Amino acid sequence: MPDPIADAPLVRIVDDQLPVREAVADLLASVGLAARGYASVAAFRQEDDPARPGCIVLDVRMPGSSGFDLLATMTAEGEGLPVVFVTGHGDIPMAVRAIKAGAVDFLAKPFNDQQLIDAVNAAIREDGVRRTTRNIAADAARRLSTLSEGEYEVLRLTVEGLRVKQIASRLTISEITVKTRRARLMQKLEATTLLDLLRLFDKGR
Repeated sequence: MPDPIADAPLVRIVDDQLPVREAVADLLASVGLAARGYASVAAFRQEDDPARPGCIVLDVRMPGSSGFDLLATMTAEGEGLPVVFVTGHGDIPMAVRAIKAGAVDFLAKPFNDQQLIDAVNAAIREDGVRRTTRNIAADAARRLSTLSEGEYEVLRLTVEGLRVKQIASRLTISEITVKTRRARLMQKLEATTLLDLLRLFDKGR
């Protein structure tokens, strides 16, 4: 049975200043959002559960690894949480760098409470989109993995636009064999149309 708490969004506040972590957590709690603070990037990396949805409110400058270091690492890993940068040392070049690096928003102090709440909600929505996309891709890859080598080759040539006769010639098999493999692969992939095959093949590669 799903755990409603584990499935609820969690806002991670990564900032080396305790008063900032507490103030942001209190603000988010006032609008019903759960939050947890981390004093450093290292603490976040060690203690956080990335499976739980949500986002990160991230300081730019901290002892040890910076906020930009964390964002770069998560981007390289491919499954990081959306980031909202908050800093007291921001300028336009830093903001541009943050957005180009993939941050959802960049807030320079002073900012009003609603700006942060709006940015966090946008980041949580972005996380939902990312997770849905990853789940769809994983499901497509799982289905494709059930195909035999022969079935996969028929699928690959089908999505390239080849007809049954052309596929038979390319693979040096009979047209009946092509049709049989195609029927089996469509059943395994739970596909009913060529468009279904194209989408699955594209998402599952």
